[in-house]
Amino acid sequence: MLISFFPSLCTKTTTKNRQSPMTTMIKGLVHFVFAVYLVSLPSGIQLPVDGRVLLLKKPDPENAAATARWLVAQNSWGVLNTISSELGGAPFGNVVSFSDGEPGNGRGIPYFYLTTLDPTARNALNDPRASLTISEHPIGTCGKRDPENPTCAKLTLNGKLKLADPKETEFAISALFTKHPEMKDWPKGHNFQFFKLDIENIFLIDWFGGPKPLTVDQYLHLKTTENALIRGLLVI
Repeated sequence: MLISFFPSLCTKTTTKNRQSPMTTMIKGLVHFVFAVYLVSLPSGIQLPVDGRVLLLKKPDPENAAATARWLVAQNSWGVLNTISSELGGAPFGNVVSFSDGEPGNGRGIPYFYLTTLDPTARNALNDPRASLTISEHPIGTCGKRDPENPTCAKLTLNGKLKLADPKETEFAISALFTKHPEMKDWPKGHNFQFFKLDIENIFLIDWFGGPKPLTVDQYLHLKTTENALIRGLLVI
């Protein structure tokens, strides 16, 4: 298949058909990319469009805390639900970007970069009750399974969506701007602010049999071996 796409790179070099330095360089690059692709197939490595290489080995479904933290660490967006002050208290869901820390150093607490020009931030400042829902499906490890299939993990974090403490600003900037580089260039006049979700309840389904029992303390304070698994990320 590779040959059919790059026939000019696969011709035999002769005296009359000597490859230029540029052709040699391109050929070497193609071989390198193809080699990385072949290595990634059996190892479960995915190459996302933002250039980060993620080890996508999913934790054992019996390990609820590790699975929940893995979902938060691997995802970059979810549906953030707030209580709408403009819709008479109806729930309002909005797709938002988030981060719990730099790759390999997540804390499990989602941080957001929001503006009151958007209803989500306005709602949170009026009533902080909120929930963040994320799925394993966008990570790419569910295969052909439907997102609602119990073996395709899904997680909902309930709590209070609040402005981040000024002491957390440095961490929030690092966490969000590393995972979402374009955020740093968003219009200053839109008055974006850093928010975080103070987690109070966790709903996780990662296998058959209903939601897994998981406390906030168990989620936030992983054992050393579990934490090492979640931090198993490579960055290039």
